[in-house]
Amino acid sequence: MKDYVDPLLAHPVGMMVGYFSVAVLQLIVFLWCFELVTKYKCWDEIKRGNMAVAMATGGKIFGICNVMRFSIEAHSSVYGSLGWSLIGFLLLMVAYFLFEFLTPVFNIDKEIASDNRAIGLISMIISVSLSYVIGASIL
Repeated sequence: MKDYVDPLLAHPVGMMVGYFSVAVLQLIVFLWCFELVTKYKCWDEIKRGNMAVAMATGGKIFGICNVMRFSIEAHSSVYGSLGWSLIGFLLLMVAYFLFEFLTPVFNIDKEIASDNRAIGLISMIISVSLSYVIGASIL
């Protein structure tokens, strides 16, 4: 498979399509992973107009894509950026669990599910902010 894909990735348009395809697939998989660990169903809540969930999910999407951007900039191959963006996602997931753990006064998932927009906004800002820290550390 690598012998077939590598010549396609040698062309700039092929490389762009390759990065884009991998990024979209990673985004879908990573959002699915976040869906598994939250106590609410993101897309059902967004469909109902829950702005806190929309902000938190938007922050996750931005954070994931931002880590991918840094990963693509730092590596000359799709394969290298794939590995680093996976590590970056895992760090974003750790940050999500730390946010939940470090706020024992209330349950983050319950607050977001009940449309607490202040918590949704903070969740979004944490995802976005940490994506820059993670991205800047990608070698």
